Amino acid sequence: MNKIKTDILVIGAGSGGLSVAAGAVQMGADVVLLEGHKMGGDCLNYGCVPSKALIASSKAAYGQAHARRYGVADVTPQVDYAAAKDHVKGVIAQIAPVDSVERFEGLGVRVIREFGRFVSESEVQAGEHLISARRIVIATGSSPLVPPIPGLDEVPHETNETLFDLRERPEHLLIIGGGPIGMEMAQAHRRLGSAVTVIEGAKALGKDDPETAAIVLDQLRAEGIEIVEEAAAAEVRGQAGAIEVEVEDGRVFKGSHLLMAVGRNPNLDSLDLDKAGVETTKAGVKVDDSLKSTNRRVYAIGDVAGGLQFTHVAGYHAGVVHRHPLGALRPAGQDLDGAYPLGHLYRARTGAGRADRGAGARGAWRPAGSHPVRIRAQRPFDHRARDCRADQGHGGERPPRGRLHRRTPGRGTGQSLVAGDRQQAQDEACGGHGFALSDGRRDQQTRSGGLFLAPIV
Repeated sequence: MNKIKTDILVIGAGSGGLSVAAGAVQMGADVVLLEGHKMGGDCLNYGCVPSKALIASSKAAYGQAHARRYGVADVTPQVDYAAAKDHVKGVIAQIAPVDSVERFEGLGVRVIREFGRFVSESEVQAGEHLISARRIVIATGSSPLVPPIPGLDEVPHETNETLFDLRERPEHLLIIGGGPIGMEMAQAHRRLGSAVTVIEGAKALGKDDPETAAIVLDQLRAEGIEIVEEAAAAEVRGQAGAIEVEVEDGRVFKGSHLLMAVGRNPNLDSLDLDKAGVETTKAGVKVDDSLKSTNRRVYAIGDVAGGLQFTHVAGYHAGVVHRHPLGALRPAGQDLDGAYPLGHLYRARTGAGRADRGAGARGAWRPAGSHPVRIRAQRPFDHRARDCRADQGHGGERPPRGRLHRRTPGRGTGQSLVAGDRQQAQDEACGGHGFALSDGRRDQQTRSGGLFLAPIV
């Protein structure tokens, strides 16, 4: 057994774990990083990167069919689904070196390509290595939840971990689950030529601001997506190319392919956390505001920490734990009021955290180009806000002012915005001041401003 002593041990090389490892080693810590599967984790291989790459293809197809308003004749796009998937693979390959073993070893991180499991409160075994660390960060992420629906285990189905390997365009894609993953893949596949039915047991986009979500759902229905709400799946049957989903009220929905998008499970089972004295809940590792577990040496970040399951939140968590394990900065607990999810809907999901439900929020409608824009801000406006520009085609109506600073500059206040595309959204959000919008790689959160962004075309 090879014994290793280190300052920081990071378990999991997804977006959160990589951020911790890179930051810690550059601050002078000795860092060991464990990854038994793919470097880059879910974001690079099964989540942010491939989904946004496919959405980019679908946006191009939609643009060809809806160009008339720009003085260009509409045409029927000729979609090559396999070529679109080649595009997805190409984008992953282009980004992979950023998350690679070679890059992190070049930074000074010791990377071990093994899964880890706890053997004591401060020791983790990974293959033939026994690693003792002053501080340990669990960043193992999550996996798609596949519920025990009768018949599902006998019917071929996709998750986000298999969908991007599919080469033949689904004739009719059934999606169980109307959350961010389900809705973004629904829109992407509809624009690429598939018929799509989304089956949701409660409300589609039910965790998001209801008024903002309603705008997005109206757009999706207008694009031809069938969205069935309050319809819990009771049984799945059929075979490849001919699948049926029966819901509790007896209705049956038929399609050629099935995507399960009902949620995520934290990756905890193989860690032997009981041996480390780390308590867990159904949602993940039990942590305090500093992301410390019930073992003072062990922290958890990202999906496995039991909170918001978004890449930019994992990146935010990494910034929190940098301060605690290293003691380089005064500890500062997480403040997710400034880390609400960003969303996509041509690229392509809604993703609000806690918006302004029933809080007496102010809101204002106004024209913006050819698309409606809704901005809602929960907290009082004040003089510190930067005025949005009123001279960018807003029909002469001055945009509202919103407070962009709370306790920390750049932290936001639970705003919601629906816009036509990223650039329009950034223009609307005070010229992008205090915000960081996703640019295809990841949902970089650093100054998200609590923005709920749902581009709809």
